[in-house]
Amino acid sequence: MSLVARVLEAGGVSTVTFTTARDIAASAGNPRQIFLNYPLGSPAGRPHDPENQRQVLRAGLKLLQEADKPGIIVDLPFTWSEDTTWMGKFMTDEQPFLSDEAEQTRQELLDKARAQKKQDAQ
Repeated sequence: MSLVARVLEAGGVSTVTFTTARDIAASAGNPRQIFLNYPLGSPAGRPHDPENQRQVLRAGLKLLQEADKPGIIVDLPFTWSEDTTWMGKFMTDEQPFLSDEAEQTRQELLDKARAQKKQDAQ
């Protein structure tokens, strides 16, 4: 997103990027960024929560209007869950935020990858 934002900005189009990885976003140097402390892949808000998604979008539009200098990162105050244990479980077998169907698909793909790795090692 950083490269795309810079190209658009150079052409006179103002941009706001949305991120869930603040450290990476800070090093990217985009002119205007919204940080959301949610799992990777959810920079536009909680799935199936249109009100939260609207709040995130509104924050981005507000930043686009009000930013007066480059390099701004706005940390949004929203929480993914009152239970913050998800932060330590992301991308592990214990990740709690997938639907049953998505979790089943993830497990099937993980099992397939493990089987392939085992086969490759033989």
